[in-house]
This record gives sequence, C-alpha cells and structure tokens, in this order.
Amino acid sequence: MPLGLRPIWAMVTLNVIATLRTCYTDKFGVPRQSGLVPSAWGIVEFESAYRRAEAVRGIEAFSHLWLITRFHLVTEEPTSLTVRPPRLGGNERRGVFATRSPFRPNRLTLSVVKLDRVDWEGDLAPRLFVSGVDLVDGTPIFDIKPYVRFADSIPEAHSGFADELPPYLPVKWLAESSVPEEVKIIIDQTLAQQPQPAYHDDSDREYATEIAGWRVKWKAAAEGASVKSCVFVG
Repeated sequence: MPLGLRPIWAMVTLNVIATLRTCYTDKFGVPRQSGLVPSAWGIVEFESAYRRAEAVRGIEAFSHLWLITRFHLVTEEPTSLTVRPPRLGGNERRGVFATRSPFRPNRLTLSVVKLDRVDWEGDLAPRLFVSGVDLVDGTPIFDIKPYVRFADSIPEAHSGFADELPPYLPVKWLAESSVPEEVKIIIDQTLAQQPQPAYHDDSDREYATEIAGWRVKWKAAAEGASVKSCVFVG
C-alpha cells in the first residue's frame, strides 16, 4: 500500500510514560496472570514528562489499576499465529488472539494490579506502590487506567479453557535460609503456581530464578514444589 494511502493508525507511536519496578528480576518464574501472587510487589516510576502530582490526582480513590505495558524481554519475532498455552499442558495449540501468550505481534500486555499507596515525597514522586503484579522488573508502561468495578467485572462471563483459578500446590523448604518472611511469602505464592514449563515432567529437574534479590532453586513434582536453596544475591 502506498504511504499516502496508509491508514492514520499505521503511523501511531507510543510513549513510555513509566517503568514498573518489581520483585521479579528474572522473567522465568513471573506469574502467568496478575493477582495470582497477591504479595508480588511493584512500583510505578514515571518518566520525567509525566512525573507530576496532577497526573495522578484522585487515583488513590481507586483500589485497583489497569497497566498497559509491553513484554520488553520477548525479542524474537512470532513465527506463527498459534501458541501452546501452559494451561493446556503446553501441547495443544490455540490462536494467539485466543490466549494471553507473550509471543504476540506487538507484545502488549494488560494487567490489573492492586494500588497499595501513593508516595508523594522524594525526587521520583509521585510513585505508585502496587501488588499482585505479573511483570518483570523494568517493564515499560504505556498507560494507566483505574479499574472500574461496574464496567470491568462481568459476573456472567465465561473464559474458555481458563475458566477456573489454577490450583495452588504445596511448597516445602528443604534447606535452611535467612530469607525475610515477606520475601518467603512471595516465593511460596510464586512456586505454588508451578511456573516451570507445563510440558516438563521430570521431577529430578532443578529450576532457578531470582525473586526480590534472592536466588531460588527448586524442584517441581505433581504434589508440589521443593525449595532446595535460597541465597541472597542483592
């Protein structure tokens, strides 16, 4: 199509308005949906052009927010318009637009998070402290919208193959660790979701990820996860 005939939306660019700092410094282990790990924290830090109190005036009246972001660590181009959702065991294919897979044309994400508080003090103020995040540290944010209960919650909706909350499996700690209790809660809630690839069925396989500055190693089995070690890495 000649440039002069391109629709106006084909030339739209998006501005990053903020960066999300989270407890997940490694994308492996990040929850597959927001809200599944209620204790998983994040901090919205605005870019200088949007770092103004008037930009968030009244936001504290809302309990939850929508974050429109991008899977910035997914760099490979999609080679197919179908994906293998972990919820289906990683073996069945579905259309990319019938899933929330990160391997999609524009890598855009939509997450609802709990707004815990607004920080009005300091050089980076205002900052938004949120929880229930499902995004890796450094995620760029394109927009923020308040969650509106009457419009955003549809009780009669049905959700295909993802119609039920995934099970939370037990997590056992097999090694002593000085991990703070608030971090241990995040780790427990994260591993309870079985973040390893759904098609792995080797109970001897060891996994590792970094959560809130702690390097966690664990094994996974049908009955739950077993933490082998947890070491502070800063």
